[in-house]
Amino acid sequence: MSKPSNLLQGTGATLLGASPDSVPAEPAPAGSSKRRRRLESFLLGAIVPAAALILWQVLGDAGYISRLLFPTPWTIAKSFRSLLESGALAENVGISMLRAAAGFALGGGLGLLLGMLVGFFRRTEKVLDPSVQMIRMVPHLAIAPLFILWFGFGEPSKVLLIAKGAFFPLYINTFLGIRGADKKLFEVTRVLGFSTYQQLARLIVPSALPNIFLGLRVSLGIAWLGLVVAELMGASSGLGYLMSEARQFNKTAVVYVGIILFAVIGKAADSGVRLLERRLLQWQDSYGGK
Repeated sequence: MSKPSNLLQGTGATLLGASPDSVPAEPAPAGSSKRRRRLESFLLGAIVPAAALILWQVLGDAGYISRLLFPTPWTIAKSFRSLLESGALAENVGISMLRAAAGFALGGGLGLLLGMLVGFFRRTEKVLDPSVQMIRMVPHLAIAPLFILWFGFGEPSKVLLIAKGAFFPLYINTFLGIRGADKKLFEVTRVLGFSTYQQLARLIVPSALPNIFLGLRVSLGIAWLGLVVAELMGASSGLGYLMSEARQFNKTAVVYVGIILFAVIGKAADSGVRLLERRLLQWQDSYGGK
């Protein structure tokens, strides 16, 4: 019996293109595979910015673009280093991030709460949604002077302006996520005798999570934009104030430092939400692209 068995093993190994005595290679560790994919994703994403920076530097050194309007990346890097060494950059960035966090927590928290109430209860929708939708149509720049009249140029007006921008994306996407839950699943929960709280915790919130995370990402972006508007309109500290002061004294490189920091910090916050989304929605079987 051993000979036929050995013969079959040898034949199978030959069909696979390996000798009978060869030992199959061990699969690569999952951690190294993930790191390789992340590195590859980072390198692919860095192609366009790196090429743009190189071209910008070359054109600036050659004199094809104005150094006043478009200071070279090297000049911007030197301004960044100077601001960092003086301590002004860290102080103003910290103030801006605290303002953005406070406004986002206030507006996003209220948007999530009201979105759940309006999505779950039809009567609440009839009472609140028309007024919310009407306020949503008021532009940021139109309501900013009103906040300044009410609260002056202090922190409350800035935080409320940021909160207004963060409120609506979470409100709308939470509402849509709850109303998009499969109705058949509600029938199943009724048969199983689920209470209203159990329906909310085990069915509605999990099914609405993809929409909630989408609203979270949009809210973060709009809150960051609201911060720029608030600090440029009137502030004595913050990243927007630093940019406004630099513009008055024709320090264009400092303005670019502020723009780049706004972009980098905003992208970091969005990436953090995406990472959390991937971890909490591992159960979701969706198309990931080719």
